[in-house]
Amino acid sequence: EVQLQASGGGLVQSGGSLRLSCTVPAFTFNHYDIGWFRQAPGKERERVACIDIPDGKEYYVDSVKGRFTISEDVAKKTSYLEMNNLRLEDTATYYCAAGTLSTDDSDWDLPVEYWGQGTLVTVSS
Repeated sequence: EVQLQASGGGLVQSGGSLRLSCTVPAFTFNHYDIGWFRQAPGKERERVACIDIPDGKEYYVDSVKGRFTISEDVAKKTSYLEMNNLRLEDTATYYCAAGTLSTDDSDWDLPVEYWGQGTLVTVSS
């Protein structure tokens, strides 16, 4: 059973920062791309960011561009989501996931093969 382990969530004030971590089994890390999704209360799960593992290229949804940074540590088989200037609307349970990145000229998607458990991020005013 593939298990991705997300951690790092918590309570932070608006404008603050958090760093989420996702540890990935070696086989999964070496064969899939890693993404972060989130689901706010009463809303559908949405994409946040993705990293193309072989070349490290990053992809974001518009709402987090310039504030969030996705990265990878190949040696540790870990993906990070650095979140800065957090807003109230960033409050959600964040999930890491593994899949095969799909891109075209204007957009990206990550059909997910494996999900990690969520970590809750709460942004307060």
